[in-house]
Amino acid sequence: MRDVTLRHEDGGTRSPASAQADRPDAGEALRADGITLTFGGVTALNEVSMSVKHDELVAVIGPNGAGKTSLLNCLSGFYKPQQGQIIFNGADITGKPVHEVAVMGLTRTFQGTHIFSGMTVIDNIMVGRHQHMRSSLFDAFFYPFRAREEEVQNRELVEEIIEFLEIETIRHQPVGSLGYGLRKRVDLGRALAQEPKLLLMDEPMAGMNTEEKEDLARFILDVREGKRIPVVLVEHDMGVVMDIADRVMVFDFGRKIAEGTPAQVQRDPAVLKAYLGGGAV
Repeated sequence: MRDVTLRHEDGGTRSPASAQADRPDAGEALRADGITLTFGGVTALNEVSMSVKHDELVAVIGPNGAGKTSLLNCLSGFYKPQQGQIIFNGADITGKPVHEVAVMGLTRTFQGTHIFSGMTVIDNIMVGRHQHMRSSLFDAFFYPFRAREEEVQNRELVEEIIEFLEIETIRHQPVGSLGYGLRKRVDLGRALAQEPKLLLMDEPMAGMNTEEKEDLARFILDVREGKRIPVVLVEHDMGVVMDIADRVMVFDFGRKIAEGTPAQVQRDPAVLKAYLGGGAV
């Protein structure tokens, strides 16, 4: 298993484990208890429970079809579990529709890049501000100064995100002209524009080369540490998971079979048997 120390934005290096050790327990941002999800005779999730602390990066791993994406779909409101309860920042969000969950601050990214290829980088990220904008078409016609002021304020916030993600030089380029790694960075920027209180990320590294993965991993760490946003990460790249996660949950056939620090999970016999074929991470 490789041990990569990721670059930090201040030019130094840091270790996820040491950063977690220095951070006090801030309580739970999310808790799911006994989540069960079935499709006909197929059980996608079988009494799954989990928790995410504030400022914590939790990785969810497992073979294809293990239930990882189904879990994210339940947490974000795309699926309604038949059993169980989901508590987000003290509020019961079980079965709430997607838009209500998003407004509450639980934001989701997907496996692909769900962005508008013909629009510029800055306009794509501005789409993430939609739920925070209050000006209507009526305001645009009859109170143009109010609408323009709101537009300026939101663009300032978007510019801060663009600077954070180090994409200033491409802010006015159409997203369709960018490489895959940069498009994924724009996708992350749009999620950040929603002002998430917890970020769910479904295989963000899929399809990337090594350099792109290291760049995105660095920004995910900065989201967790600099912006203090907890992250739940579904990912197949074990090198990335073991490098950046504070805690790892392992799924197999809809059940959580192991949970612990990256080092603990690497040594767990059930993980080695179910996910790694008896080898080492």
